[in-house]
Amino acid sequence: MWTGLVIFYLLASTVCFAAYARDKAAARSRARRTPERRLLLLGLVGGWPGAVLAQQVLRHKTAKASFQALFWSSVAAHVAAAGALAWLFVLGR
Repeated sequence: MWTGLVIFYLLASTVCFAAYARDKAAARSRARRTPERRLLLLGLVGGWPGAVLAQQVLRHKTAKASFQALFWSSVAAHVAAAGALAWLFVLGR
């Protein structure tokens, strides 16, 4: 079970990092951007570790306060939901 969970987070984080990298490249070349909703959704479903890494490595979406507020709210929501599910599985045994 834990191996599957680790693989899921690694894959989700990789996809999320790639989405941030693509959006950063689009921003630089003035091409079509990735909607912020999509970046937030990718983080919410489990890619937030990759998003945090992308924000730091690529210096992308770090200065926009409104995005950061929504991003960290979505991280908190994901962690709370994942914690609740883990708690239910532990109690269910």
